[in-house]
Amino acid sequence: MSKEVLIEYLPFTISPQSLMEAKLGPTKNLVVEGVVQRANAANHNRRIYPDAVLKREVEKYIEGPVAQNRALGELDHPDSSVINLKNVSHNIKRLWWNGDDLMGRIEILPTPSGNILKDLFLNNITVGISSRGMGSVKPLGEGTVEVQDDFELVCWDFVSTPSTQGAFMDVVGLSESYDASKVVKTHKYQRVNEIITDIICSQTGVCCIR
Repeated sequence: MSKEVLIEYLPFTISPQSLMEAKLGPTKNLVVEGVVQRANAANHNRRIYPDAVLKREVEKYIEGPVAQNRALGELDHPDSSVINLKNVSHNIKRLWWNGDDLMGRIEILPTPSGNILKDLFLNNITVGISSRGMGSVKPLGEGTVEVQDDFELVCWDFVSTPSTQGAFMDVVGLSESYDASKVVKTHKYQRVNEIITDIICSQTGVCCIR
């Protein structure tokens, strides 16, 4: 089987205490915590990550990028296995397991993309965490597929729509995203676009979102 880019998405929520700390301490980087991935469960894309495969890749990621302070991710994920540094928004500081849920502690960086992400959090906009990796899948029936042993984890990005159920983060996902147009009404995106427009206009002087 040939490898393809696999994208995994979960929603992320924010704790009031972390938001208050971020507002009181503007020089301190915002930190979020929550579920970043889930093993042995079908996500919104009907894709299952076996426990052994996901834990193997997570362990490699902890020993490599996390330990070396370079576990970077982007704001919105590209269909690529390469992390684009000009779009980097965050750095994963710690990963740990809670049953089949992979938990993460993530620092939002003071980069252009990171500042947009931080302002979205501070305005109570729910975003998602989306893993990105390369691998092949095997059909299991009824539209469900299983990620195979050749899976290689690349990073986690923050995106607007997750595929892993319950992957929104609390302030203190292969990229897996799915089409939520059928389950999310259009008017819910209007406020998000307005806030993003305000952020970009205030930081760059160029209003490019309509």
